[in-house]
Amino acid sequence: MMTESFPAGARAGRPSKEGTVETSNRIIDITAQLFAAQGFAATSIKQVASACGTGEDAIYRHFPSKAALFAAVVERMRVRTLDGLETEIDSAGGEGDALSRLKRVARWFLTVNLEPDMVALNRIALSEAILHGEDRRDEGESDPITDRLVALVAAAQWDGKLGGDDPRVIAAHLLHSIVLGPSNDAMLGRATYASTEAQGRFFDQAWALFLRGAGRSLSAGAR
Repeated sequence: MMTESFPAGARAGRPSKEGTVETSNRIIDITAQLFAAQGFAATSIKQVASACGTGEDAIYRHFPSKAALFAAVVERMRVRTLDGLETEIDSAGGEGDALSRLKRVARWFLTVNLEPDMVALNRIALSEAILHGEDRRDEGESDPITDRLVALVAAAQWDGKLGGDDPRVIAAHLLHSIVLGPSNDAMLGRATYASTEAQGRFFDQAWALFLRGAGRSLSAGAR
């Protein structure tokens, strides 16, 4: 049986902290590729171990179950998405007014949610939730990705560019109108929004409709 490999200099059976993190990250990366290619149900720990060139026992030392592996893959994607969002927000920081910055970040959300890795992960998460009849999200739990978008919406409201009372409601509506349709389309295996041009056309229409709704709210609030 193949055994887990560790960085040079680490004692057999007692890997360094850095070596353990490196090995865990490698397992997560390879598992993400397998999940994306063949789905959650068709991917086994044995396949993960074989792809990693190690034994199943080594995988279980890092992750107690396939569900734990999937959770690690989701967390990796969440962290990468948050990092990308922070970069986009920083880049947009000196450009235009608050509404212009919100528009740029909203366009980024559409692009990210149509990336193949994200589509595959969302498809798996949705199928597992349907299969088990549950939603693992905690409604009271703060999501830093959503929090960043809410802050941008609040800034646009402060500038008088958007109406509404609760910026979280406005942010949720924005994500729904911009991301949901194309994301679901992609999860069904369609390529309707595969090109940058198609995404751009959809976004421009969705953004205009979003502003029309927010504009009505703004007008009503001004009476």
